[in-house]
Amino acid sequence: MRLKVTIWLAILGIIAIYAIWPRIEEPSNEARPTAAHADIYGGIKNAIDRFQVDTGHYPKTLRGLLQQPRNVYNWHGPYLDPAQIPLDPWGNPYLFQCPGKHNPTSYDLWSAGPDGESGTTDDIGNW
Repeated sequence: MRLKVTIWLAILGIIAIYAIWPRIEEPSNEARPTAAHADIYGGIKNAIDRFQVDTGHYPKTLRGLLQQPRNVYNWHGPYLDPAQIPLDPWGNPYLFQCPGKHNPTSYDLWSAGPDGESGTTDDIGNW
């Protein structure tokens, strides 16, 4: 009898874990813009700035933070985790333009936001 109760409790525990796990793992819709701001003004910005200090100019693409571009000297990267190019909280690549449209003396770094379309009102950028 005790064995049956223990098995049923284990099964119910596993079902409960699977029922709440996605809610724990996935950020809420309210937290995603905050996470994008943290990436843009934190880790990715720091990597871009380290690239600029080492090489004397900004990278042409975000891939330049992971692999040394041709004709770039004093590159001391990778400046980001080489296993992946960062994705925004909606699973899309961050967008990068140098020189920037909004920041013509440096670069624009942005997420296309929840709709995944660049140039719309929900974009989150460094401008």
